[in-house]
Amino acid sequence: MKRCGFLLMILMLVPSMASAWWNADWGYKKKISIDVQKLKQDGMTIPASGYALIRLHTGNFTFFADLADKGKDMRILAADEATPLKFYIEKLDVVNELALLWVKLPADIATATDPAIWLYYGNETAVDAQDAKGAFDVNQVLSYPFSAAGVKDVTAYGNNPGVMTSTIGEGGLIGDAAVFNGSQIIHIPATPSFQMSAETGWTVSTWVKIDQAQTNSVVFQRTGPGSSVTLSIWGETPYVEVDAGSKQEFKAPMPLAMGSWHHLALIANFGTLVLYVDGVSVGSLGVATRDLSAEMTVGADAAGARGLTGSLDQLSIYKVALDANAIKFDAQMQGVSSALLTYGEDTTPDSEEGGESLIMGSLKNVTTDGWVIIGILGVMFVVSWMVMIVKAIVLNRVHSENKKFEQAYSQLDTQDIDKLNSEEAEGDHDFDESPLLLSFTSKHGAFTGSTIYRIYHVGVEEMNRRLKKAESSNDQVLSAQAMNAVRATMDAVVIRELQKLNSQMVLLTIAISGGPFLGLLGTVIGVMITFAAIAVSGEVNVNAIAPGIAGALTATVAGLIVAIPCLFGYNYLGGRIKEITADMHVFVDEFVAKLAEQHT
Repeated sequence: MKRCGFLLMILMLVPSMASAWWNADWGYKKKISIDVQKLKQDGMTIPASGYALIRLHTGNFTFFADLADKGKDMRILAADEATPLKFYIEKLDVVNELALLWVKLPADIATATDPAIWLYYGNETAVDAQDAKGAFDVNQVLSYPFSAAGVKDVTAYGNNPGVMTSTIGEGGLIGDAAVFNGSQIIHIPATPSFQMSAETGWTVSTWVKIDQAQTNSVVFQRTGPGSSVTLSIWGETPYVEVDAGSKQEFKAPMPLAMGSWHHLALIANFGTLVLYVDGVSVGSLGVATRDLSAEMTVGADAAGARGLTGSLDQLSIYKVALDANAIKFDAQMQGVSSALLTYGEDTTPDSEEGGESLIMGSLKNVTTDGWVIIGILGVMFVVSWMVMIVKAIVLNRVHSENKKFEQAYSQLDTQDIDKLNSEEAEGDHDFDESPLLLSFTSKHGAFTGSTIYRIYHVGVEEMNRRLKKAESSNDQVLSAQAMNAVRATMDAVVIRELQKLNSQMVLLTIAISGGPFLGLLGTVIGVMITFAAIAVSGEVNVNAIAPGIAGALTATVAGLIVAIPCLFGYNYLGGRIKEITADMHVFVDEFVAKLAEQHT
């Protein structure tokens, strides 16, 4: 029994321990979690029929090039990675790397221990699975995303505008927006599905942005038999008017900030009208409105007056009264500073088991501009290391050959006087056979790598030429000017040897000083692109910024990887060059001094 119980427990744990890949035809997936702690802090829960707005941009998504045409390979699944969810794509711009997706959340996600959904993509052969009509709750009778492709109701009810004179402009809160200049309007005709009943209640919500004070400008207005409701902006303040036999009105206590998007929602619920601004209730009217069944106008009143000067985005109408939690959730989820969603790393079936390092994850977020900079730094890295390795080999060889020559020269110098005297007594040689001026002809090949030998050899040749001139007088005495000429010739050779030793060292100085600046340039460009993408997408939170910033900083890391080894290598090689230089100068001084003793 104990063994069976143990096996049963293991079998129960297996589903939770393993995360099966939904479909092998899809190459990538990304986990998108809802921040439960953030919801609790703001006093919210996930609505039973809530929607998630997924904003993909370079800050949280780097595989736009792997998406199929028009995003037909995108799939959204529940946390179990088995249940497909209804969704539709409002905008997909592969060139500017921006995507906006609306997803209908599972009804049980509010009670899940890990509220999350999964985005699968990367299948060129997939067919489009968007279901805009199915993605909306049956109680939502109208939704206008104000797309540049055309303004239409994306719900199953198809309550499209009858007349629309407003324009579509970029820079909306969610994609594009409807722009009004004070004389433009949207007419939405009455249909059997487009009823706003006092018995069941109703909800109208939208996002609005104004750049100047308004003259009681209408956001929306709708009438019915003996009743009308108007939501407008008076000056800078939202304003509600109700005419149901008697006129009642109220203003919100706080004005709207100019140039910023604000969420406005008006809810009719059992004889009470409640106005919400940015998800917070700001006032109410206790008035029993009647059914609103006539045409609805947006941006102006039914007569075309009181026109709005500003922009509207995401107009939604429900035939039921949403609760305060749902309004607040929508405002938070859709808002420009939304932080409710956390975007995980993109994974493949191969990386599913072992996972992926944070460094590799950062590399995936590097932009094209950053890769260009990193490529240049890579060339500098290879060149600088080639210079350091070759230069180290050359300097070590030169140092070794110099020591070998100095040892041979010192041995010759110790027997100089005795050998010179004995050879002079025999009289079988002349001046150029002096041990001090012996050019090591028989051992020339052994010292070809020695800079000191080359200096010595030039000095010997120069001295021999001057001694030949004095041969007729049988006098090997030279003037001070002649000795200075010999020194000058040897000093010239020293300079040439130094130039050879220091050749290509400038490449290391370029890498040391230029590498970090190139890396900084890549980082600045990456940060600029990240913030530009965030500005376009309207999502401002650490999860959106962090991946892009991490990818941008990769360029700076690459620059430092180039510069730091070059700094150490340059200092080491510079020290070796100084040591060899000192040896050459010391030899010239000693050699000339000894010549002066013998020939002046």
